[in-house]
Amino acid sequence: MKRTEIRISGLGGQGVILSGMIIGRAATIYANKHATMIQSFGPEARGSACSAELILAEEPILYPYVKNPSMLVAMSNEGYHKYRPQLASDGFLMVEQDLVRLQPDENRPVFKCPATKLAEELGRKIVLNIVMVGFFASVSKLLDADAFRESIKATVPEHLIDLNLKAFEQGFNCGKSQV
Repeated sequence: MKRTEIRISGLGGQGVILSGMIIGRAATIYANKHATMIQSFGPEARGSACSAELILAEEPILYPYVKNPSMLVAMSNEGYHKYRPQLASDGFLMVEQDLVRLQPDENRPVFKCPATKLAEELGRKIVLNIVMVGFFASVSKLLDADAFRESIKATVPEHLIDLNLKAFEQGFNCGKSQV
């Protein structure tokens, strides 16, 4: 794996930071890679723009800041519009298709997932972030899916593991249908 810069964007309360933590843990603990994560969020607890910026690599990472991510995961329209200009010219997008309105001139590859709808079908809209983690795992192909599953098990509360694994599978299957 070459050095890969990733930005996950959304709104406070969508689980953006938790998504980044799960991806970073999957890389470092369960796939023996290196990872850094920087988080950014507004002063409001919920509803303001936030992001998790990750770098995954085979080698130690000396500079932890994301400049031009090759992947942008957008779970909100605001996050998409705020971070789209920084996406590398050869980068690609993964978006929550019901919450993100793409620019008419979007010329990068775009992968779309109805994460909110899939989470609602599981009975908990709150797991849309884990649906997007599954979608990310499937589309990016950076790590083995089992690394993500193990990371979810180690990260979420025990009584929510089954729900979150189901959410991951929903997103993963959505991604498989597009790549």
